[in-house]
Amino acid sequence: MSKETPLASVHLAEEEPVELPVEKPGFLPIETNWFDRLFISVVIWVALSLFWFRFIEPMGLSIWISNAIALGLAVWIIRKG
Repeated sequence: MSKETPLASVHLAEEEPVELPVEKPGFLPIETNWFDRLFISVVIWVALSLFWFRFIEPMGLSIWISNAIALGLAVWIIRKG
Protein backbone atom coordinates (compact mmCIF):
# COMPACT_ATOMS: atom_id res chain seq x y z
CA MET A 1 0.00 0.00 0.00
CA SER A 2 1.13 3.51 -0.71
CA LYS A 3 1.81 5.84 2.14
CA GLU A 4 -0.25 9.02 2.13
CA THR A 5 1.60 12.29 2.57
CA PRO A 6 -0.08 15.01 4.60
CA LEU A 7 -1.11 18.23 2.93
CA ALA A 8 1.22 21.21 3.05
CA SER A 9 -1.36 23.27 4.91
CA VAL A 10 -1.27 20.81 7.79
CA HIS A 11 2.44 21.49 8.23
CA LEU A 12 1.90 25.23 8.08
CA ALA A 13 -0.72 25.09 10.81
CA GLU A 14 1.70 23.33 13.14
CA GLU A 15 4.41 25.99 12.84
CA GLU A 16 4.61 28.88 15.27
CA PRO A 17 2.97 32.07 14.01
CA VAL A 18 5.36 34.74 12.77
CA GLU A 19 5.12 37.98 14.73
CA LEU A 20 5.17 41.09 12.58
CA PRO A 21 6.91 44.17 13.93
CA VAL A 22 4.49 46.66 15.41
CA GLU A 23 4.76 50.02 13.70
CA LYS A 24 4.22 53.15 15.71
CA PRO A 25 1.27 55.21 14.54
CA GLY A 26 2.04 58.52 12.88
CA PHE A 27 0.04 61.73 12.78
CA LEU A 28 -1.53 60.98 9.39
CA PRO A 29 -5.06 59.58 9.72
CA ILE A 30 -4.37 56.78 7.23
CA GLU A 31 -2.01 53.82 7.16
CA THR A 32 0.95 54.71 4.96
CA ASN A 33 4.35 53.45 3.92
CA TRP A 34 7.33 55.65 3.06
CA PHE A 35 6.34 55.95 -0.61
CA ASP A 36 2.82 57.13 0.27
CA ARG A 37 4.31 59.79 2.54
CA LEU A 38 6.73 60.82 -0.23
CA PHE A 39 3.82 61.17 -2.65
CA ILE A 40 1.86 63.28 -0.15
CA SER A 41 4.94 65.49 0.28
CA VAL A 42 5.30 66.01 -3.47
CA VAL A 43 1.62 66.95 -3.80
CA ILE A 44 2.00 69.46 -0.95
CA TRP A 45 5.14 70.87 -2.61
CA VAL A 46 3.31 71.43 -5.91
CA ALA A 47 0.31 73.03 -4.17
CA LEU A 48 2.55 75.28 -2.07
CA SER A 49 4.52 76.32 -5.17
CA LEU A 50 1.35 77.24 -7.06
CA PHE A 51 0.04 79.19 -4.08
CA TRP A 52 3.41 80.93 -3.74
CA PHE A 53 3.54 81.90 -7.44
CA ARG A 54 0.03 83.35 -7.33
CA PHE A 55 -0.02 85.22 -4.02
CA ILE A 56 3.40 85.52 -2.36
CA GLU A 57 5.94 85.99 -5.18
CA PRO A 58 4.28 89.17 -6.52
CA MET A 59 5.05 90.73 -3.11
CA GLY A 60 8.76 90.13 -3.73
CA LEU A 61 9.60 86.88 -1.91
CA SER A 62 11.55 84.26 -3.88
CA ILE A 63 10.20 80.81 -4.75
CA TRP A 64 13.28 79.32 -3.04
CA ILE A 65 11.70 80.12 0.31
CA SER A 66 8.70 78.03 -0.70
CA ASN A 67 10.99 75.19 -1.77
CA ALA A 68 12.80 75.27 1.58
CA ILE A 69 9.47 75.15 3.44
CA ALA A 70 8.28 72.26 1.24
CA LEU A 71 11.53 70.35 1.80
CA GLY A 72 11.24 70.79 5.56
CA LEU A 73 7.64 69.58 5.48
CA ALA A 74 8.61 66.61 3.32
CA VAL A 75 11.33 65.50 5.73
CA TRP A 76 8.95 65.86 8.67
CA ILE A 77 6.08 64.00 6.94
CA ILE A 78 8.28 61.13 5.74
CA ARG A 79 9.90 60.63 9.15
CA LYS A 80 6.95 61.21 11.46
CA GLY A 81 3.90 60.59 9.24
